[in-house]
This record gives sequence, C-alpha cells and structure tokens, in this order.
Amino acid sequence: MSMPIDRLLPREEIENAVIKKLAEGDVLIEEGSYIKYLPIVLSGSIKVLRTDDDGREMLLYYIKAGESCVMSFLGGHSLGKSSIRAVAEEDSEVMLLPAEKATQWLRQYPMWSDFMLDLYNRRFEELLEVINAVAFKKVDERLLDYLKRKSKLLDKKELHITHEQIAQELGSARVVISRLLKQLEYDQIVKLGRNKIILL
Repeated sequence: MSMPIDRLLPREEIENAVIKKLAEGDVLIEEGSYIKYLPIVLSGSIKVLRTDDDGREMLLYYIKAGESCVMSFLGGHSLGKSSIRAVAEEDSEVMLLPAEKATQWLRQYPMWSDFMLDLYNRRFEELLEVINAVAFKKVDERLLDYLKRKSKLLDKKELHITHEQIAQELGSARVVISRLLKQLEYDQIVKLGRNKIILL
C-alpha cells in the first residue's frame, strides 16, 4: 500500500515533519544509533543493510518512494538503538516523522495502521527471500537476482557499482563476485565496464 502521506495521517500531524534530501551514498540511519525519527521515502530509494561481527554487510531490502522502514518503527517504539544501517541508493528525499508518535498513530488512524501492517508483511516476505537465497541458492544465482532487482529499482540497465560493493551487499568476497561477473559476461548476460555493469 503506497499512497501519499497526507492520506495516511491528518495534516496537523505532518506539518512539522522534517524533510531531508540525501545524495547517493548518504547514511540515513547508522547501526547502533538511537532512533528518533521514522522515515517515509518521498522520492528515490534507500537500501537497508545489516552488519555482522566481522564488519561484513548484507543487503536486507530496499525502501522505495511511499514506503517506510519497519525496523525504524520497531526501534522507535521501544526507544532502542537501530539494528540496521540505511543508506541512500540514489538521490532521495525523505520525510522524518517523530518516532514516539508512530505507535500512538496506530491506535488513532486506521489507514496508518493498515499502511504499517502492509509494510510488515512485505518486509517479512523480503527477509524470507534473503534467508532462502543465502541458505539454498548458489552465489551466481544470488548475484543475477541482485543485479535484476537493482536494475528494476533504479529503472536502469546500466548500473554504476563496483565489484567490492556488490560483494559487501551479498556477503561474499570480491574475487568471487569478479569471477562470476566474468562468467555472466562470457554468457552475454551482462557487459562489464569500469565501475559499471550493463544488463543485456
């Protein structure tokens, strides 16, 4: 359920919201930071990552325009720290709503409640896909799924990304990703350039 924020909440609830512009690569939420705001993406997209004890990152899901981050909602609800890292995938604009009000709004506004429940369901399904991919898919399958997903998200066939970035987001090693990309190029599925990959 992706709809304008003014249909989810009364105008008086959002008139004091903070609007933040992010450039590609800007960090919106840092892992371990206290959550004070609930972000609603107005334009662009945000990637949500989880870091392990060795500092390796794994992509969990994307937040697109008209969506929010349920992990932020959970952290804000319990006044706890963030367990994820949120980074702008592209130039984006985000509305920041006070996290402490988000739970109260669940009781007050049925459309807000429906919006959050729908997001929970979607994110749960996406996280199940991540678990399924890590547990049952080979790295080459995960790599191709990742490239297709990113291409669809950005609506571009040409992706400007390094092999190292892909390895980080897939929880793999750069040398493995480079080898698999070479194989995809040999199979004429992608074309490789300097810090870019073109899906054919």
